Amino acid sequence: MHEVDAARVQTVLERFLADASCAATVLIDRGGESLAVAGTARAFDVVSIAALAAGAFSSTAPLARLLGEREFSVLIHEGVKESLHVSTVDDGSILLAIFDERTTVGMVRVFAREASKKIGAILAEARTRPRRPGADATPATPEEARSALPRRPS
Repeated sequence: MHEVDAARVQTVLERFLADASCAATVLIDRGGESLAVAGTARAFDVVSIAALAAGAFSSTAPLARLLGEREFSVLIHEGVKESLHVSTVDDGSILLAIFDERTTVGMVRVFAREASKKIGAILAEARTRPRRPGADATPATPEEARSALPRRPS
């Protein structure tokens, strides 16, 4: 993803954070890799949260299919102090929102839907751009991330 697209995604995450009164928002890929973070996510173990949320999200697909759905687009894990809203952005990414009693599930859901649409549009546009060597802030897909790693000699 080009730096300009990464900055646009960051702006949307920060707006979502403020509008929904979340503690943190994280954009992850379906494999659980963090793509962008806003808020106090640094106070949480974002790597573990992202990986586990992606796993939990993908594990509900078989249940959704049993009910005639392709997948569930939203999961909510409600705790006593902290809660997690997990929602689909597109086929490759998921939006996480960590929130507490300062907001409601309904508020988070409304603003997550809006943020997901905006981020999805940014990512779709970014995928159509020609790749420029050295101009990327982050890979757009896990495959691009793997191919960017240095290869060990055989």
